[in-house]
Amino acid sequence: MKIIDLELLTVPQGSSAMLLVLVHTDSGEYGVGEVGMRSRWRAVRGAVEDFAEQLVGADPGRIEHHGQVLARSGFFPATGVLASVLAAIDVALWDLRGKTLGVPLYQLFGGASRDYVESYVHVAAREPEAMVAEAERLVAAGWRFLRVPANSPDPDGEYDQRRALRNTVATMERLRATLGDDVELLLDVHTRLEPPQAVTLCRELEPLRPYFVEDPLRSEHLDGYRTLRQRTSVPLAAGEQLGTKWEFRPLIEGELIDHARVDVANTGLTEARKIAALAETHHINLAVHNPLGAVTAAASAHLNLVLPNVSVQEQPWSEFPPSPVVTAGPELAPGRVRPAERPGLGIELDLAAARRLDQRGPDPLPVYHRRDGSFTNW
Repeated sequence: MKIIDLELLTVPQGSSAMLLVLVHTDSGEYGVGEVGMRSRWRAVRGAVEDFAEQLVGADPGRIEHHGQVLARSGFFPATGVLASVLAAIDVALWDLRGKTLGVPLYQLFGGASRDYVESYVHVAAREPEAMVAEAERLVAAGWRFLRVPANSPDPDGEYDQRRALRNTVATMERLRATLGDDVELLLDVHTRLEPPQAVTLCRELEPLRPYFVEDPLRSEHLDGYRTLRQRTSVPLAAGEQLGTKWEFRPLIEGELIDHARVDVANTGLTEARKIAALAETHHINLAVHNPLGAVTAAASAHLNLVLPNVSVQEQPWSEFPPSPVVTAGPELAPGRVRPAERPGLGIELDLAAARRLDQRGPDPLPVYHRRDGSFTNW
């Protein structure tokens, strides 16, 4: 079997879009993976074309070797957009391997170590009253882990860190008082705070016992988590913007986090397993990041079903947004996900529909600013 083509498809899912990479072979079979970094989709297209030059004609079974070649052969290590495209190719190659052998992917990784993967859902509302009401509905439906966003910006995109800090703490207090102690609250700060505000937020949240506080700091300077770690007792989670074991290394070896936010659409499955092994030696669990669709949910579930050190998997919606492209995916229930018992990822695509609906690219991300007009993270 030989690789004959790499195909990039930008296809709709609900109100958003998926960037899918298909690895085609001369047998007529293909594997599918998803690109995690959707905000630079033109760069993604170029990376797919570059990588195709090195993969066409190759044996798709040499997954580790292909990863090494694509990551290192450009002299500059493949990070950022390149790592995300490489991740999609890696997942597609594993999907292809499972399909070729006729077994679900988790079987190739050693078999299940748990019956299902615990998952958390997003609280989508932004106003405190609506957030509490939505959280109560989700808990009543069976969800035990809820992801809560840090206070959102003003309608014009202004984000004041101090005001956001106060409002976030107040909302978390209301949620804890309403939901009780048996519901786990996960706060996503989305890299928006400077270290002084992050310290204040985490210390004020300590009495509320959050399951973790996610990405309180920017990812460019991971050593900043060392100071934060020394000044708060709340569990910390980070890593969704990282793509390699080398990038995760300071967080893990310094034991600066409690939950590694590995995103399979940015790392691939091969690299994710290496990161998980390193994390296990430091008693750090994977809380897999997945803001995407059924393809990445399936890849994450196969990974998490096997690993010993998993805390929870992100599942943004209580059910997948409708898609004319994905006709079968992983099994979802409130608070849990399990990969389908089908070969490979267990994903089934309507390829004709995907090609017919291929579009230019996802919508641009929001741009936020401080009161003085300077940029701040989304």
